[in-house]
Amino acid sequence: MTPYKVVVVDDSAFMRKIFSDLIEKDPAFQVIDTAENGREAVEKITRLQPDVVTMDVEMPEMNGLEALKRIMAEHPLPVIMLSGINEEGMKETIIALESGAFDFIRKPSLTYSQHIDQVGDTLLEQLKAAMGARERRAAFRAEEEKRKQLKAESLEPLQSSFTVSKVSMVKAEPAKRQTASPKKTEPVKKQESRSQPKKEKAASMLFKPQRETAATQEISLPPPALPQIPVVAVNEHLESYNHIVAIGCSTGGPRALKAVLEKIPADLPAPVVIVQHMPPNFTKSLAQRLNSFSPLEVTEAEHGVVLKAGCAYIAPGGRHMRVAQGSAGRYSLILSDDEPQNGHKPSVDVLFESLLPLTLLKRHAVLMTGMGSDGARMMKRLYDAGVCSTFAESEETCIVYGMPRSAVELNCVSHVLPLQEIAAGVIHAVK
Repeated sequence: MTPYKVVVVDDSAFMRKIFSDLIEKDPAFQVIDTAENGREAVEKITRLQPDVVTMDVEMPEMNGLEALKRIMAEHPLPVIMLSGINEEGMKETIIALESGAFDFIRKPSLTYSQHIDQVGDTLLEQLKAAMGARERRAAFRAEEEKRKQLKAESLEPLQSSFTVSKVSMVKAEPAKRQTASPKKTEPVKKQESRSQPKKEKAASMLFKPQRETAATQEISLPPPALPQIPVVAVNEHLESYNHIVAIGCSTGGPRALKAVLEKIPADLPAPVVIVQHMPPNFTKSLAQRLNSFSPLEVTEAEHGVVLKAGCAYIAPGGRHMRVAQGSAGRYSLILSDDEPQNGHKPSVDVLFESLLPLTLLKRHAVLMTGMGSDGARMMKRLYDAGVCSTFAESEETCIVYGMPRSAVELNCVSHVLPLQEIAAGVIHAVK
């Protein structure tokens, strides 16, 4: 098997050497060249046509973010960003993920060789995932093209038959016109016949039966009356809701979250709780970035915060997040330092599991792009318990079709939608 070609971009010659050595530990990859800034990287990528690129975020002349935008516009390919831990580097990393970067890793601490090895393992895992995702998407597109071609070929005889029939109808049309005799009373009758079904339809909608499951019957119960608490009217309104939306995503998630959250209105009568697989500190930058786009108020979650409608809460990197029902009928967030689940902390499964006992809430679970299967197992349990709706991003728009695919294979998804339709689907389900 021919190894995948890699270009390593970093302004430090020492870091270029470290990353090149880490990558070439796996014979599936070959570093064909390096670049010390974004401008040189764009030139070499154009000339060498690598399969994948590692790109430092902060560099002189042209930084990684500017180079990434050029690459995505001219020669799109998987790019893995190498980010420092300073605040500016984290912000630019989040923007890079929105702009098309496959994923990112933090640069290793040069003090500890063990940390360098861990970063190397993570980098190789992401390189393999990027190549796997690229090949899967190519196969998906080829299959779609094949289906379209077969469909077009199968329609050709029908189209020929339709053309012959249309010609015959045109020839016969004058005879129809001579025998036609429109009735003056017909419009009145049509109007009467239209009005009656509307009433019947309205009545049927009022008494539309739900799925006959015990879990659904529990969900359909009205929420308990909130006690009279002297709070500001707007807070009382925001805290009295009976829907909740939970979203899980991983690789490709920041771009997917932006696409969804910027389309959800501020008056959504539900809080939105989100797990995005991401290291500590980066989730704060992600929340701030998403808050600048979304009509919702987007924040990094804090322990004990009371959930409000029209707000979105992102689990902080390195901590699990759960939803719990507290006193006075309010719901709040519980953060914990428990062991990772499915290799992740925060974990989507942990969040989804916390929704299981909240039967007074109408729960909506969403899984979007990401590696692995985190969230699928608990989405299955929610689905079997009769939650209102479950959504999965379709393969055609996923950066990595892992987490959503796992849920689809468990037959626990009520709506499989492309990314651009998920927000509308959630709004419809809640409103």
